[in-house]
Amino acid sequence: MNERIAVLEDEKDIRELIALHLEKSGYRVTGFSNANDLFKSLEHNSFDLLILDLILPDMDGLDVCRAIKNNPGFSSIPVVMVTAKAEVTDRVVGLEMGADDYIVKPFSPRELVARVKTVLRRHLPKTETEKIRIGRSLVIDPAKREVYAEGKKVDLTFAEFGILLILASKRGWVFSREKIIDTLWEGEKAVIERTVDVHIKNLRDKLGKAGRYIKNIRGVGYKIEE
Repeated sequence: MNERIAVLEDEKDIRELIALHLEKSGYRVTGFSNANDLFKSLEHNSFDLLILDLILPDMDGLDVCRAIKNNPGFSSIPVVMVTAKAEVTDRVVGLEMGADDYIVKPFSPRELVARVKTVLRRHLPKTETEKIRIGRSLVIDPAKREVYAEGKKVDLTFAEFGILLILASKRGWVFSREKIIDTLWEGEKAVIERTVDVHIKNLRDKLGKAGRYIKNIRGVGYKIEE
C-alpha cells in the first residue's frame, strides 16, 4: 500500500487517531483541520481518498463534498464521510452529494480502516479491455473506467460506475439491491438498500437520455435493458 489519504477533521485527537491507524496499515496520511487548507493542498497535491468530517469550523462538510465532486480535477477522489449524525436522511444527503461511503461516530479505528480498504479496493483499475455498448448512446470502458453517453464523457463516482458496470455485465438480468450491495460493497452490513437507490438516481440523472436503459423492477431491483 502506498495510497495517499487526506483526512479533513477539525478535532485534533480524532484526526491524529485516524492518521495513526491508517499509517499503521501502510497508507500515507495528510491531515487538515479546515476546508480552506484542504483546497489549497489540492491545487498542488493528489490524493487517492478523502476522509471527510461533516462538522467543520469554516465550511459545511456536505458543501466540501459537493465542491470536490463538481470539480473535474478532483471529482474522481473517493470520499468517505465521518459524521456524528446517525439519521438515515443525513447519510442519504451525503450520498446524493457524491460521497462513496460513510461511517457514523463513534466508530472503531479498525472499522474505519476496513472501510477505507474496501473503498480503495473497489476503485482499483479493472483488467477488462473490451468496451460495453448499450443501445446506440451508452458506451462503458471498464479498463479506463470511463462512460460516454450520447458521445459525451460522463463523470461518475466510483460507486456509480461500479453499479453501472454490474448491471451492464449481464444486460437483461435483474439485480436485487442486496446483490448489488454484496457485489460492490462486499456485504458491508452498514450499507442500506436506500444507498443503492440514491446512486441509481444520480446515475440516471448524469446519463441523461441514456438513463432510460436502467430499469426499475418494482419490489425486486434493477436491470439494464435496451
